[in-house]
Amino acid sequence: MSKIAMTTPLVEMDGDEMTRIIWKKIKEILLEPHIDLKTEYYDLGLAKRDETDDKITAASAEATKKYGVAVKCATITPNAQRVEEYKLKQMWRSPNATIRAALDGTVFRAPILVNGIKPAVKNWAKPVTIARHAYGDVYKPAEMKIDKPGKVELVYTRADGTVTRELLHEFKGPGIAMGMHNLDASIKSFARSCFNYALSVKQPLWFSTKDTILKNYDGRFKEIFEEVFREGYEDKFRQAGLEYFYTLIDDAVARVIRSDGGFIWACKNYDGDVMSDMVATAFGSLAMMTSVLVSPDGYFEYEAAHGTVTRHYYKHLKGEATSTNATATIFAWTGALRKRGELDALKELAAFADRLEKATLDTIEAGTMTRDLYGLSDLPSKRAVNTEEFLRAVAGRL
Repeated sequence: MSKIAMTTPLVEMDGDEMTRIIWKKIKEILLEPHIDLKTEYYDLGLAKRDETDDKITAASAEATKKYGVAVKCATITPNAQRVEEYKLKQMWRSPNATIRAALDGTVFRAPILVNGIKPAVKNWAKPVTIARHAYGDVYKPAEMKIDKPGKVELVYTRADGTVTRELLHEFKGPGIAMGMHNLDASIKSFARSCFNYALSVKQPLWFSTKDTILKNYDGRFKEIFEEVFREGYEDKFRQAGLEYFYTLIDDAVARVIRSDGGFIWACKNYDGDVMSDMVATAFGSLAMMTSVLVSPDGYFEYEAAHGTVTRHYYKHLKGEATSTNATATIFAWTGALRKRGELDALKELAAFADRLEKATLDTIEAGTMTRDLYGLSDLPSKRAVNTEEFLRAVAGRL
């Protein structure tokens, strides 16, 4: 059989540790036998980011703007321990944060449902999709340690030289302080992306912040969402029979737990980070969570929602076989290939992505799975396999 041809490259962003190993195996076992794979490759492994002073991350984001669709492997965001381990020049920023800021996108994360694994929340029958704002807040802060008594202020100097000050705290002794920000333009892009995505998947949209406490900061998010909805989406939602509403995040958590799923929950940056992990774990595993960054300009970047699986990587370095779940990384590739097929009118490429997803889920539902799912599955007949065995079982079905 001839391989499926591609006309436009995907932007391929390689990553770190165990997911980097799995990335290569997915290409070798599941993709390259069937697709004449065309990618523009960027190595976002920590060593290469350090070597290029992280310019390669910015270059990968620009390539995504050029080609429209990217697929990304999980990457390390270094802390002090990683700086020492990898002998880094400095503690580089999160690649995801850099790419999200460059594309001005919103991250949509949804669980991958599979028969035999029941959600921890027994009434969840449909996916809960998290829409995560991808700019600012605690991911782009100014922070400092306070060593002696004194006062910390927020100081805003306008272009005309006018100064406004707001006392943050009068310190009587040592402590810590942080300032964070966001932009009206970014919040508006976030709102439009959420409303457009809800219409495209025909699901209700919930939005939550804590404007009772952060009256100006979170209050601005609430105001902008309401303005964008009234000006451009209220009639569209009514015609589609969809609901949009705002609520406090603590109320939203209670509503989500009591619901049966089937909606999009829009959250600020950190809230979305935490809640997507909660939703993924409640549905089964972090390795069963898709993630796509959607830009208001029509750019798409697909990745798994989990990290680099460091513990398994250290086992791999010792020559031990690991049972790392590759499902979300497979789905990152299928999401990107499907979108590439849709944009380029390549029905065969999009259909291949559908078949690969079905083969992956059918393999799990037939009882062949990695160890993280084995303990969760209630199938009467099941077996735990290592990562390569799982990928080859999927390849057999494919």
